[in-house]
Formats: sequence, C-alpha cells, structure tokens
Amino acid sequence: MTFQLDDREMRDIYCQTISSLAEKDGRIVLLDADLMRADGTMPFRKRFPDRSFNVGIAEGNMVGVAAGFAACGKIPFVHTFGPFAARRACDQIAISAAYSKLAVKIVGLDPGVSSELNGGTHMALEDTAIMRVIPSMLIYEAVDNAQLVQALPQIAAHPGPCYLRLFRKKAPRIFDSSLDFALGKANVLRDGADVAIFASGLLLHKSLEAADELARAGINAAVINIHTIKPLDADCVLSFARRCGAVVTAENNSKLGGLGGAVCELLSETIPTPVIRVGVNDRFGEVGLMPYLHQALEVDAPDVAAAAKRAATLKRK
Repeated sequence: MTFQLDDREMRDIYCQTISSLAEKDGRIVLLDADLMRADGTMPFRKRFPDRSFNVGIAEGNMVGVAAGFAACGKIPFVHTFGPFAARRACDQIAISAAYSKLAVKIVGLDPGVSSELNGGTHMALEDTAIMRVIPSMLIYEAVDNAQLVQALPQIAAHPGPCYLRLFRKKAPRIFDSSLDFALGKANVLRDGADVAIFASGLLLHKSLEAADELARAGINAAVINIHTIKPLDADCVLSFARRCGAVVTAENNSKLGGLGGAVCELLSETIPTPVIRVGVNDRFGEVGLMPYLHQALEVDAPDVAAAAKRAATLKRK
C-alpha cells in the first residue's frame, strides 16, 4: 500500500481550522512561545491581532497566562515544540491547568522523528508518558489533515485540558471527509483475525504497509487507529484483543508509558494478551531525516511487521 502526501502542511490546515472556529467563537485565543512562523499561526495573528499573544521563550509562563485566560472563560491554545511543553512546562500544565480544572489546550509540535534536523533535544519521545499521568488530561495525536479538521472543534469544545501532538509538515493522506470521527473512539481501517495492530500518528501508515507485508505471509492483521491515547478506547482494544489473541502497538514515541503502556495496562488487568510494542527503545533521538530516523529508531513498517509475526507466535493455543 502506498500513500500520497497531502497537498498542504498540517500546520496550515491547523491554522485555517482554528481561524474558522475563532470566527464563530470569540473565546478562542492563541499563545505562542516565539514560534508563530514555525507553527504556522502567523495568519491567525494577522486576522485576530487582539487574540494572539507571543509570550517569548517562556513556556511555563505561557501556560500560566493561558490558565488565566481559561479562568476568565476563554479557550486558550498554547503552542511550542513537544519536549518544551511536556518537560519544561510540566508543572504549570499539571497545577495551573489540570489541577485547577481549566480547559487549556496544549499543542506539542513535531512529535518523535518529525523533529528531524532539530535533533535529540527537540525530539519529543516522552511527552505522551508525561501527559498521561496528569489527571484529567486528554491526549490526541493527529494523523492527517482530514482527521485534524474534525478533531479541532471537538478539542475546542472539550471542558478539560488537552494535549495535541501535531505533525507540522505534509502528512500521508489516509482519511477523507467521509471519516466518522469522535474523540476517544478508535477508527478501524483494516479488519483481521490473527493479530491486532493499534497505531497512532505517523505509525498508522507504516502499520498499514506492514499489514500488506503480513498478508503476503498469510497473516491477517487488523489495523486500528488509536488517535485518542487518553482516554483510551477500552471497548475497541478489548474487542480486538479477544478476537485476535495477539496485539501490537505502534507509535512515534518511546515505547515506555505511551500508547503501548496504556494498552498493556488495560489488557493485563482484564484479558491478559501477548503485546509487542513498537516504539523508540529507551533512548534519546538524533539528527536525521525521517526515512533514516524511522529505520534507526526502529519505528518503521518492517519493525511493525516483525512485531506482529512475533506476537502471533505467542498466542495461547
């Protein structure tokens, strides 16, 4: 299976969609940590100069300001690179936003390998794990433009804090306008009975490619997009675990504490099932382009296929 890149970058679609929402809802405000050109929100600033705020390279303060906006009834979206949101502003996110029950929306840019030439310091591999342990935090990872357009209104309307992992560039086109999307409800792209692959973000198209390879080897793999990592769609995960008896998780993220951790926690406490996690192996990232990084960090289609073959051998007889 091959995928075409979308015609427009995800940051452009993000800004266009947020701007459309802001036209209808005067409560929406945007805050940036000196990254308006990088995250594509400059058109919003030009259109809504009194609702766009550049706080400078002061991520913790940005979240505190956003919490103040939320306490006054606004819907603030804050933007920075994923590691700076999850690591540098973690305390303000936990206390000023989540503990205070305020609907601050945090946008973490360039998750995982998509940081490319910015290298390991900018490579968000632990952000999902950090955000997962913050009570009431919703975590969503965008797959492509069509899904992002449907997700953003629901994120804006969500009454609590949200963390959005946002790929900035052109993404492989997987969904279209016919998508039936709801936060917290997984999308099944391919049914199967031998092994279930739960994939998020950039690893979704890699998982679909892996499913083609598996089919040639006689393994019938289901592929399910878990776009909302918290709260996890437990019903979907349990249903496919029962049907297939073997599970793979695939994420553009550390394999510790992210999607793989969430699935393992659920299954170990309900219906223990063999799970093989595809993700980055407890290491920092490095400089490189995405094709190289997918391979070097072992988050490529062959890694997903190999994990599925291994999981299938562990099924209970």
